[in-house]
Amino acid sequence: MDGRVDGTEEVDTVRSSSPTGIQSPVMDRNPSPPPDTSDGEEALDAIGDTVYSKHWLFSTLTRLIHMVAEHSEVDSEGQMQLPDDDEEDLCRVWDMAMDKDVAGFLQDFKATDILLGVIAKSRCPRLTEICVGILGNIACFPDTCLTLSQNEDLGAVLLLLLGDTDPPTLLETSRLLLTCVSQKDVCSLWLQRIRQQTSVRYSLCFIMSSSTNIDLLEKVGELVDKLFDIDEELMKSWITAQPSGVEDDGESHLNVASCLLEAAKQLRSESPKGLEVYLHALQLLTTIDEGIQTFAAPDGPGKAVWDFVCDVVCEDLCQPNDLPVVLQERESILVLTFAVLQALYRCQDQWCSKSETSLPLIGTILRVIQYHSEGKHDGTGKEDTKDEQLQSLVEITAEFLADICIHIPKDTVADLVQKGYLTEKTLIAAAGSLVPDFKTSFQHLQSMLSETDPQLADAWPLFPPPVWPQVLLFGFPSERLNEDVTPT
Repeated sequence: MDGRVDGTEEVDTVRSSSPTGIQSPVMDRNPSPPPDTSDGEEALDAIGDTVYSKHWLFSTLTRLIHMVAEHSEVDSEGQMQLPDDDEEDLCRVWDMAMDKDVAGFLQDFKATDILLGVIAKSRCPRLTEICVGILGNIACFPDTCLTLSQNEDLGAVLLLLLGDTDPPTLLETSRLLLTCVSQKDVCSLWLQRIRQQTSVRYSLCFIMSSSTNIDLLEKVGELVDKLFDIDEELMKSWITAQPSGVEDDGESHLNVASCLLEAAKQLRSESPKGLEVYLHALQLLTTIDEGIQTFAAPDGPGKAVWDFVCDVVCEDLCQPNDLPVVLQERESILVLTFAVLQALYRCQDQWCSKSETSLPLIGTILRVIQYHSEGKHDGTGKEDTKDEQLQSLVEITAEFLADICIHIPKDTVADLVQKGYLTEKTLIAAAGSLVPDFKTSFQHLQSMLSETDPQLADAWPLFPPPVWPQVLLFGFPSERLNEDVTPT
């Protein structure tokens, strides 16, 4: 599919550390070893090459089993309080699981079954979060991830946990699932489960549309983006899913595209990285017919997505003073935004006339093309052949501008000139971008310009020949505007 990369070769190896609060920062140090025992025998039963004690780890997990069992016998429905000492020890296990030897030992010790049993009986959100976090660290290693993933009961429970109400638990669950679907040996197994468990789509959509937790939205976005990137059929089924009836309890408004948009709005000012993830997911939707049909529907999310992405481009990314930095450092997000906008532009007749295309957006496209053209030829630009993202940006802006110019009305051209978006410099850049492959679009632009600003239209052939030899080949002087020029 266009715009895709096969990410199954890369594993999400960002281990999770035990947080002291709701957020879960990545560890920037090695975890502390368990406390020394009084007889100093911990060195005799060290796990692999670590200083961690098998006996201490065994004792901690055994205590955990007894603690949960006792609470279930006394009060199976009431919420359980996790004692501070036990929480500290379990968090230490969480940190220890970042070590490959410890993760392997936990797997050999059947820790997956133990933690699954605790999760199933837990009436303590913090305890559930810690157990899922430990499993998430175990899953970071291919061998232990394979064993963990083959546990059918665990797979079912983790997918159901996406419907939990505790943000830290949801964060760790999303991280664990992302880790698993990112590993090629187990990816297909998890995809099969997700396809079969229809509640996954609803749970993720609900999080995206309602959560304000930045870390959670980022991780859920990464998970959804990964699923769409590696499974086109799953993406199609999610974008076309219809509520089955009243029992869906409001599911009808949880359209995937609209939920992606809501999350992107939440992250816009808080997380540029997260925003880019959601823009990529939206861009993937535009690569399938089902996605385009959804955006094109009169009552669909197309207009809202168009307005939002236009604002991101014109107000956040492409301010005149910031444009050089953005073009050098954030080409990837610009490519995504223009790709989404171009796809929506081609189907926007259903909810908006193309003549109403945002003037600042057209002006931004012209400025991006002008900046690249001038930078490329004064020696300050990057080498296109060495920068695939920049080359993609050049191509998408040229195609987008061609789509706009092929039927651009005279009034819009006049407004572009009046507001300073269409000048001699941007016209030169537009010619250099359009003439090689989109001559008809440029002819129409110049035709409209000759009716609104004849002086500017007549002046452009007199500019020193820049970098477009085909302009000289075909000429396009004003007296030939009405001739049928056949593109090569």
